[in-house]
Amino acid sequence: MTVDQLPGRVREFASYLNGLLARLDQGGGWCAVFWQRDPDGMQACLGGREVPPWDVVEALLQDLATVHGTEAARREAEQARRLHADALAAFDNRPGARQDLSDRLDVTLREQRYAAERLAQLGRALDSAHSREQAEALHIDLAWARDDHERASARCAELRARMARLEHRAERAGRPPAETLTVTPERAGRPPAETLTVTPEPAPAPAPAKQRKRRRGSARFAGLAEDEAAPGAVPQVAPRTADASLPETATGRRTPRGARFAGAVEAPARPEPAPAESDEESGRAVAAAVEMLERLRAEGRTGEAHALLAEVALWPAARFPLLADALQRTGLGADWATLLWEAASLPPARLVAAADALTAAGRTDDGRQILRQGVARPAPEIGEAVLALDTEGRHREARALLDTYVQVRPPEETAHSAEPDPQRLVPLLLRSAQEISDQRHWDLLHALRVAGLAS
Repeated sequence: MTVDQLPGRVREFASYLNGLLARLDQGGGWCAVFWQRDPDGMQACLGGREVPPWDVVEALLQDLATVHGTEAARREAEQARRLHADALAAFDNRPGARQDLSDRLDVTLREQRYAAERLAQLGRALDSAHSREQAEALHIDLAWARDDHERASARCAELRARMARLEHRAERAGRPPAETLTVTPERAGRPPAETLTVTPEPAPAPAPAKQRKRRRGSARFAGLAEDEAAPGAVPQVAPRTADASLPETATGRRTPRGARFAGAVEAPARPEPAPAESDEESGRAVAAAVEMLERLRAEGRTGEAHALLAEVALWPAARFPLLADALQRTGLGADWATLLWEAASLPPARLVAAADALTAAGRTDDGRQILRQGVARPAPEIGEAVLALDTEGRHREARALLDTYVQVRPPEETAHSAEPDPQRLVPLLLRSAQEISDQRHWDLLHALRVAGLAS
């Protein structure tokens, strides 16, 4: 397809993207990373043959903020989002778009899972690092693995949103009604029931004469293949202010959906106590979810399966041991690992409650893992979460979160968690470090002094 044959909205976005890159240093920042990892993908987007995921556009806008200032990026963001959304809508009007999106989602979900496994492996390796040089190298690898996972998560959300729009259009054209899975409310005051909609797949279209080449999905741009070597450090970008220089979106990296982003930044006020749930009620809910998950996996409906796991991750902590047993008993152990990763970014109090429930049920390793994964957040977020829990009198939860954080994160990073309130947080951090070892206490104190947070 020539440029003149492209849909107008796709052509308009491609023209905008060319203009944006012309204003950037293409040998630095994220722009350089994208050119290094997938030059063909960049050329395809600049030529209008592909529309990049929004996280790529957002990263380029962050490069713009670094070079020209946050105000310039702010002015560009609204136009970029509008043009990008219009281009996606036009792109998804092509024949075969639904199957193409499904293929991409399959690839992206696998990359999301790989990134989660990679983070866990690197975390374990960091604990056993024997030198500062080895630890520093692992920190670089961890930063890239976190970025890979964030991008894969954002792209999964974006692809699911695009698929949902196509499904909605198909339903209006006479598709069969959707199945529904009833999810039990977590506490009083919510509607009688929530429903997770799982849309049946349409009847198979005639197979094309020539087999299509499977797209690389999120391996494009910032996604690392297993045999690729990561660049040195994750590109630095202009810091985001509280009012945010870039727009919040339903599918962007700033507000992805699912349990991993269910209020991880702000620790909400203490919720109303959940009504007691009997073992029988919990068992029924778990059995229904696992049965649905088995069916979705058997039918190859990976996008719907992941959406179900994201919803289940928001369930009460008491159900987690039951879910672990049921998933592993039915051969869905990989889904249990995904569920643990999803739940690791629950709000801090709920994260600790889930870890407690798993530990009490004899699943100590799972309890430790969810906490270790849960503290893989920016240092200031950890500090804010600890402050909120401590203010509410939830000292045990605050201590559990902080002890794990100080144990698994390097002192240089840990020190920055004191920034929200050094007077309150520094003593708490040093107490946790002292319980690990005298050396950890000294290293953290030194890092706090270097950061200007302790005398």
